[in-house]
Amino acid sequence: MRRPAAAEDALQEIVTVTTHSEAETAAVAASLAACLNRGDIVALEGGLGAGKTAFARAVVRAFCGPKTVVPSPTFTLVQIYETPNLSLWHCDLYRLTDVGEVAELGLDEAFAEGLTLIEWPERLGDGLPCRRLHIRFSSGAEDDTRTLVFCGDARWRERLSGFGGEYA
Repeated sequence: MRRPAAAEDALQEIVTVTTHSEAETAAVAASLAACLNRGDIVALEGGLGAGKTAFARAVVRAFCGPKTVVPSPTFTLVQIYETPNLSLWHCDLYRLTDVGEVAELGLDEAFAEGLTLIEWPERLGDGLPCRRLHIRFSSGAEDDTRTLVFCGDARWRERLSGFGGEYA
């Protein structure tokens, strides 16, 4: 049984970032990648075309190199990238129809040992860990404008202190 989140574990808004191009979104992702470690979970929430995959692709490239081919895992559900220091799991759960299907993906291993990027995290239901960094993506009035709202617990607030100031 999952324990209720304590007040200090509750997700709170940390910073809001606005980007005006896919390149700016990728730069924010690369900056975040420098703050990420083994065991981190990053939930990417937003509608179709909101920028989640572009963001995840930039995080993967920050770890694996700029020429790394990063396909969307929409059909495979999970892509795993091995780096010298950790396994990076990029998950796209859009096609999941039942929370029971999650067990087949091996996400418990990813949550414990890897760095996990999850598109469509709401598909995990109660299986989404509380200790995550949650980023809500929304499209702006202009085609390439995106607003990213970073939410996390007190530990994420401390780790991301000063993050995103050039875009806020």
